[in-house]
Amino acid sequence: MFSLPQLEAFVAVAEELHFGAAAERLNMTQPPLSRQIQMLEKKLGTQLFGRTSRKVELTAAGATLLPRARQILDMCIKTDLDVRRVSSGQAGTITVGYTAIAGQSALPLMLRSAAEGMPGVSFVLRELVSTDQMDGLVKGSVDIGLLRPIVARPGVVCRPVMQDRLVVALPMGSTLLGNMAPPAGEPLPLGFLDRLPLLMYSTKEARYFHDLVLRLFASAGAHANITQYASQVPALLAFVQAGLGVTLVPASAMAFAPAGVEFHEIDGRHGMRELNRVELDVAWNEETANPAVLRLLELIEPLAAAALPTAG
Repeated sequence: MFSLPQLEAFVAVAEELHFGAAAERLNMTQPPLSRQIQMLEKKLGTQLFGRTSRKVELTAAGATLLPRARQILDMCIKTDLDVRRVSSGQAGTITVGYTAIAGQSALPLMLRSAAEGMPGVSFVLRELVSTDQMDGLVKGSVDIGLLRPIVARPGVVCRPVMQDRLVVALPMGSTLLGNMAPPAGEPLPLGFLDRLPLLMYSTKEARYFHDLVLRLFASAGAHANITQYASQVPALLAFVQAGLGVTLVPASAMAFAPAGVEFHEIDGRHGMRELNRVELDVAWNEETANPAVLRLLELIEPLAAAALPTAG
């Protein structure tokens, strides 16, 4: 098989039609250039140039080879550039797992940073609950996760990228609170939700929120009367919209809440403000071999360092 230096020598001579000019173009002397052409002709078993004392011209075989030689060299240059871009994290593909709420908050910020800093990278987006994201990170089917703090897995690194808070979601115009209902815009003490039908997070897929809600209720001395379970915030809000009860959701969920749902901040007195903190982590496998993942983590480092201001 012929070599790339032989093709480079052939194209230079074919375009210059002068061995001296071609040698100068390639920053070499004429004898080694002539040897490359001779070796190529020997490999192909045909003469590529007609040579006289006055001129050099392509033979029919040489004219056939020229466009293909150019294509091969162009492909090699492109391949070299593509490989370098992938190895530097400027190209490639990243699979991102994210929760429903992260899809409305942290994910757009991350994608915006990527579009500006690594435009050659493409993304595969998968909406998954936090536990499924963690499984994907361990198995390698997810490169980066935007998930809630859950039990760590060996080899998976997590760091916070966003802070939020829970708010109370009620059916619009509901009489569930009776005469205890605060005026619009006023905070609501969680004690007012004592024994009301509570729409709750699944213990398996949304353990982080499940446990946080129970801690908040316990701190307020309220009984959590759980009547329905769901793994994602949109499903809980659908229950509320249907008038089936009340729930607690991240404040950032208010931006995409369905019609017929109203929200109240949780009264922050008696240490409730300190307890009512919701975190979102970015997670990745520390053994990832995807350079684009490492590049993206560098780009979003300022977001993680600032732990993004509270949404809402």
